[in-house]
Amino acid sequence: MPGIHIDSQFLNEVEAAMGRPISACYQCRKCSVGCPVSYTMDLLPHQVIRLVQFGQKERVLNAATPWICSACETCTTRCPNEIDIAGVMDHLKNLSYAEGRSIPESNVLAFHRAFLTVIRKRGRIFEADLLPRYMLKSGEVRRMLAEGTLMDEIRLGLALLKKGRMKMLPPRIKGRRDTAKIINKV
Repeated sequence: MPGIHIDSQFLNEVEAAMGRPISACYQCRKCSVGCPVSYTMDLLPHQVIRLVQFGQKERVLNAATPWICSACETCTTRCPNEIDIAGVMDHLKNLSYAEGRSIPESNVLAFHRAFLTVIRKRGRIFEADLLPRYMLKSGEVRRMLAEGTLMDEIRLGLALLKKGRMKMLPPRIKGRRDTAKIINKV
């Protein structure tokens, strides 16, 4: 077909990284039917797997779907052939990022970066640190300032603190440095 580039090694590369045969997928679509965020995706999970099988690396790595995937693992749980579909999505995100591709869902990348920074720093998630980091990295603060909604978010945060739904100080945990070493290694 004109305009479609087939990478004959793409399936083998993804299978090697996953340690499981993605070629075992027979398109039952249970992954797509069970996905709670499929309505926002440009490709459904079963379509991503099929495109990987057909070596359509460019189409898969330029899709928004891997970045939209919430990694809830519903797809993986539902797969009758035990394909780690959520893991495939994560691998595709990493591959896309490593190749320097533009990220179709830049806020997702901003969230991942903020999340890992907080985990590396504190050893676990701490919302009062995560949210401002994400909002700054994603540009949400600029948007809220422009729309005049920043004070609403601050009021919400204060209400959460007041009701004890969010803590002002992070919990101290043992092994915080070990967690940072693991994240830095990966």
